[in-house]
Amino acid sequence: MNAPSQTPGPRWLYLHGFASGPSSTKGLWLDAHWAKQGLPLERLNLRVPSLERLSLGAMLDTVRDALGAPQERAVLIGSSLGGLVAARAAQQDARVGALVLLAPAFHFVEQLQRRMGEAGWAQWQRTGYIETDDHAEKRRARVHHGLVEEAQAMDARLGVWPDVRVPTLIVHGRQDDTCDVRYSREWAKDRRHVRLVEVDDGHELTASLERIAQEADAFLTPWRGGVAPQQVFTAG
Repeated sequence: MNAPSQTPGPRWLYLHGFASGPSSTKGLWLDAHWAKQGLPLERLNLRVPSLERLSLGAMLDTVRDALGAPQERAVLIGSSLGGLVAARAAQQDARVGALVLLAPAFHFVEQLQRRMGEAGWAQWQRTGYIETDDHAEKRRARVHHGLVEEAQAMDARLGVWPDVRVPTLIVHGRQDDTCDVRYSREWAKDRRHVRLVEVDDGHELTASLERIAQEADAFLTPWRGGVAPQQVFTAG
């Protein structure tokens, strides 16, 4: 008699942040952590089509391509801008079964504008490019203004707040001066399927890696057994 076929477990995909890359500190650390449990973490490259010509649409296409066949499911772990992309993917694609968002860049355009200030924002619009630190390649790089225009068009089409219905864990630092924790608080409010964990840390969350792993392991228990659940309800 043939052994019954097993439903494959969900894919685990890591989405890095703005001007970062697949070999980011958090990505590598979480990859090593879950490898000990036999869970392969695929670290996607969201520097698409390039850092200079960065495109949210291309990032979402990269995620969709990695999700697999229509019947497959995935857990997305997204950091900063990768967190926003993960939420947008979950909003539009039923293959996404759960999210772990690390300091997600909700209200991305608004937060960029706040950090840059009026003069810097006007210069970006005028010149078409802004210089930033490329954390992956350890150099200065340019990013075109089309990224902002694309984000604004996406907000207008899909809503500024991603409409996510899957179980979601957020870990966000109270001292984050890049992505203000108040946006995560506002998004999580009254969403019983969302758990928000605040930590005494900054945007990089490098001092909270053990806490992130602990919270994610507990939250994602139904997905760590090898089979994606049909439905999970998690109270916040």
